[in-house]
Amino acid sequence: MGKYKSEVIPTLMKRFGYTNVMQVPRLKSIVLNMGLGEAVGNPKLIDRGVAAHAKSPGKAGGHPRPRRARNFKLREGMPIGAKGHACRRERMWEFLDRLVTLSLPRVRDFRGTSPKAFDGSGNYTLGLKEQIVFPEIDFDKVEKIKGMNITFVTTADTDEEAKELLANLGMPFRS
Repeated sequence: MGKYKSEVIPTLMKRFGYTNVMQVPRLKSIVLNMGLGEAVGNPKLIDRGVAAHAKSPGKAGGHPRPRRARNFKLREGMPIGAKGHACRRERMWEFLDRLVTLSLPRVRDFRGTSPKAFDGSGNYTLGLKEQIVFPEIDFDKVEKIKGMNITFVTTADTDEEAKELLANLGMPFRS
């Protein structure tokens, strides 16, 4: 939060010509999602996935809940993944710092995050293939390596503003 106030706000005000501090985009929350598609054949995997998700990144995603199917190819209401609550305030800033400084550098052959994963409304989703990049997760207790999505929800009106915000907060975008 300190870096945001002291460095990011002035940089974005100058870059986009904002006249008021309240116009500067900010990071609202970070949400973790874990897909468990193989749980369709084995519903017990959902319970294990939710338990593993609860231990991920210092519980940054809050208390996870099973995600239920809404697709016509699956029986509606069938659990297919785990979604954590959005982390906000101090937890959000701590998670972002740990992600950028500790976890992403641990990704094999890491060359930066995709600059194209914005949704058109100023939100960014980062996909990870392995949840074990987080130092909080004990590799010996991981039953199956699973991927996860991390969504950064911002107040930015455009993807350009959101990208500039995240880049100034330390997100290592590929050039």
